[in-house]
Amino acid sequence: MATDRLQFHEMGIDDRILKALADLGWAQPTLIQEKAIPLALEGKDILARARTGSGKTAAYAVPVIQRILTSKQNVREQAVRVLILVPTKELGQQVQAMIRQLTAYCARDVRVADISGKADLSAQRPILMEKPDVVVGTPSRVLAHLSAQSLDLQASLETLVIDEADLLFSFGFEADLKSLYMGFLIISHLPKIYQSFLMSATLSEDVQALKELLLHNPVILKLQGSQLPDSSQLQQYSVQCEEEDKFLLIYTLLKLHLVQGKTLVFVGAVERCYRLKLFLEQFSIPTCVLNSELPVHSRCHIITQFNQGFYDYIIATDEQVLADPTTTTAEAAEGKGKKKKKKNAGRAKDKEYGVSRGIDFQNVSNVINFDFPTTVESYIHRVGRTARADNPGTALTFISHTELPLLAEVEDALIGDNTECALKPYGFKMEEIEGFRYRCRDAMRSVTKQAVREARLKEIKQELLNSEKLKTYFEDNPRDLQLLRHDKDLHPAVIKPHLKNVPEYLSKTHTLLRDLSPINNGFQPYTQLMNPLKSFHYTGGRSRGGKAGKS
Repeated sequence: MATDRLQFHEMGIDDRILKALADLGWAQPTLIQEKAIPLALEGKDILARARTGSGKTAAYAVPVIQRILTSKQNVREQAVRVLILVPTKELGQQVQAMIRQLTAYCARDVRVADISGKADLSAQRPILMEKPDVVVGTPSRVLAHLSAQSLDLQASLETLVIDEADLLFSFGFEADLKSLYMGFLIISHLPKIYQSFLMSATLSEDVQALKELLLHNPVILKLQGSQLPDSSQLQQYSVQCEEEDKFLLIYTLLKLHLVQGKTLVFVGAVERCYRLKLFLEQFSIPTCVLNSELPVHSRCHIITQFNQGFYDYIIATDEQVLADPTTTTAEAAEGKGKKKKKKNAGRAKDKEYGVSRGIDFQNVSNVINFDFPTTVESYIHRVGRTARADNPGTALTFISHTELPLLAEVEDALIGDNTECALKPYGFKMEEIEGFRYRCRDAMRSVTKQAVREARLKEIKQELLNSEKLKTYFEDNPRDLQLLRHDKDLHPAVIKPHLKNVPEYLSKTHTLLRDLSPINNGFQPYTQLMNPLKSFHYTGGRSRGGKAGKS
C-alpha cells in the first residue's frame, strides 16, 4: 500500500530539496527512488536497472545534491564534486534541467554545468574554471576536457554517475569509456575513493563489464521485470499494412482526429521524416521533425515546446547507427570531399543524438511506429516514450508482410511470464477508409524525391539560422523564443487546396468512425482507461451511403 512506502521526508533529505520536490508535484517517490535514495545516502555504490520513465534521474540526483549540501557544511571551497556521463546532448540538457529544478532553493550552494553541447572547448573552459559542483557531459566531451587539462577531478570528485549505461555502448562510446577509465588509472584523474552510480534500462554484458571497472561492491537493484508497463497502463496494437496503406492510415488517423493527445511518430530514416511531413502538409496537418541532422539547440527547443504543448505531433527518426562509431572526425571530413558523398555534404549526422531513449517527453498519449523498428530493444525504447510514470498510453505499430518475422520477435519478447502477448492485432478494416485513398495518392504524387531533398535542405538551413545566428538574441529575449515554431509548412511540394478539407460525402465516414465503440463491436479493452485509438474497431452494422450494412 502507498501508506507503507517510504516517503521523501523520511529519508533524511534537506528541507530545501523537499520543498523543490513539492513544487514538482511529487507526492511520493517511485519504486526506484524509494529503494535507491536511502542506499545512496548511506554511501553505497549502486547498479540500478529500471524501465524508462521510472524516475531514474531523480533517484541519483537527489542523493547527489544532498551529499553536496552536506559536504559544504564543512568545506566551503568550490570544486567539481560530481561527474555525470550521459549518451546524448539532449539527455545532458535534461539532466541539467532536472538538477536545477531540484536545487531551486539551494542554487547558490549547488551549481551545475552541462558540457555535452557542440560549443568549442575554449568556450566551455571558463565555465569549468568556475568549478561547478556538478558536471554533466558525454564521454567524448569529458575526455576532451580532461586531455586539455581544463577539467580536474583528482582532488575533489566524490561521485561518478553513468546514466543510460547500455545506451552509451550502442552510441559507439565504448572506446571513449575505456580511454576515460584508463586515463583515470594512469593519470590518476579520479581519487582512490568515490561513490558510483550506474543506471541502465537493461543489464547487458557491456554494462556488467562496466560494473566491474567502476563499481566497488555495489548494491544491485533489478526493479520491474518487464521493461514496459502492463496492459492496464499501456495498450499496444499492430496493424498490418503495406507502404501506400501506411500513408492512408496515418492521414486518416490524424485528419479525422481518431488519435487524440500528443503523439510521437517514429520513422526509420531522415528522408522518411521529411517525406511524411510533406505528405501531411498536403492536408494542412502541422508536424515537427526531429532527427540527427538538426542542430542540437533546435532539437532541445523542439522537445521543450512539445512538452509545453506547442505541438501535437512530432515525426522522429530512431537511428540506431547514426554514424559509424569507428569513423573519426577527420575521416568524416575527408569523406565529404568525395564525389560519392557529395549529396550529403553539410548534412553530417550527430552521433550523440537520441530520441527513443532517455529523453523525457512529457504526457505523450500515443506512439505510432510508422516504420517498424529493426530490433526488439528499439521497439521497447520507442514505446517507452508513452505510459511514463503512472500515465496511460497507447502504441500502434504499422507492419508490412516482410516485417512479420520481426513482429514475432517482439511478441516473443513481450510475452515474458504471461501466457498472452501484450501486443494485440487491431481489428481495423481498411475498406472503411477506401474513400480517402484517391486523396492519399494525389498527395503522394506531389511528394517527389526532389521535393523531399529541397525540404530537407530548407529545414536544416532554417534551423541553423535559428540555432546559431539568433542564439544571442534569444538569450536576451527568452519570451521571443516561445514564438519560434518548428512546425511551419516547408511547401517545396505542390500544395493542392482541395485536400485541405474533408468533403461532405466523406464526412459520414468520419462521423461513423468517431462514434463507434470498441465494446459494441466485440472488442474488450484491457481496462476502463480511455483508448485514443478505440474508433478503429468497425465491423459493420450501420448503413453507409444509402446501403444497409450487416449487423
